[in-house]
Amino acid sequence: MYGNDFGAPDDPAGQSLLDQVEAAERELRSAAERRLAGDDHLQGYFEAIIEADQKVEPRDWMPDDYRRSLVRQIAQHAHSEIIGMQPEGNWITRAPSLKRKAILLAKVQDEAGHGLYLYAAAETLGVSRDELVELLLSGRQKYSSIFNYPTLTWADVGAIGWLVDGAAIVNQVPLCRCSYGPYARAMIRICKEESFHQRQGFEILHTLAHGTPAQREMAQDAVNRWWYPSLAMFGPPDSDSTHSERSMAWKIKRFSNDELRQRFVDMCVQQASVLTLSLPDPDLRWNAEREHYDFTQPDFDELMQVVKGNGPCNRQRIEHRRRAHSEGAWVREAAAAYAAKRAVREPAGV
Repeated sequence: MYGNDFGAPDDPAGQSLLDQVEAAERELRSAAERRLAGDDHLQGYFEAIIEADQKVEPRDWMPDDYRRSLVRQIAQHAHSEIIGMQPEGNWITRAPSLKRKAILLAKVQDEAGHGLYLYAAAETLGVSRDELVELLLSGRQKYSSIFNYPTLTWADVGAIGWLVDGAAIVNQVPLCRCSYGPYARAMIRICKEESFHQRQGFEILHTLAHGTPAQREMAQDAVNRWWYPSLAMFGPPDSDSTHSERSMAWKIKRFSNDELRQRFVDMCVQQASVLTLSLPDPDLRWNAEREHYDFTQPDFDELMQVVKGNGPCNRQRIEHRRRAHSEGAWVREAAAAYAAKRAVREPAGV
């Protein structure tokens, strides 16, 4: 459903996956041998790993800028998963049936797990989870702009699943091939679970769209409100992106913001036809020459305002997170005290 990052069989550069892995390993071994022989510096060895499409691991030397870029991106991703629990958590007690409550509860729980995986991946870069949380709560690190919009109706939960999680899948599937090993491995499980989330949202909207006229209207209204914020999730246009080019050179990212946004639009047009809902863009049409859909870009000025803290729910979201962090302090302290007592009582290694 979401495309394939590997070359087609008839592509001259196409190889089987095993052939690609073997070729990359040969290049990497060759680079290691040159390093041991004293021919390469650490920077050269790092570049050889990237060029060979292999994984940089926590024990490996890496440039400071590479490390900082990873910390920034992984932290923002982790914060987004945690803050992203709020818009949907708002509907757990108001979901229309016990089944819907259980499914939504499982999804919100998944998001908490995603944040855990990502904070753990960031810690392998030498930064603590406490530091990252403090940077979020103080406003010095950001989370995805999409979570600063309100969930006004039950249909919004469906729109978030279909559009927001769908955009996340398009953006995150290539991250399974990220050059940094711990991040890439965390993304494999996260993407599998996000696929469930996207299907859950699609099913909610499909049910509403084929229900009563009022339910259909509610579904269409939710899609109208979430469409452009979802397009903005991919970030500013490539011409204005601060980090994209360098991240792609390091193979942290595999595709540019504009490429991913186009993939998302092409995917959603087909799915919207199944939902029998319309996307709120009068200029949306197939371009036979480009073999993609032409579409209206999101309002990037609005995106920048939301990123700066001026969105509909920015203050509410971060204040809720601060309060939850403060009220949960006793749990963290009790767990730390218990761990310290246990360490004294039980000899190491027993």
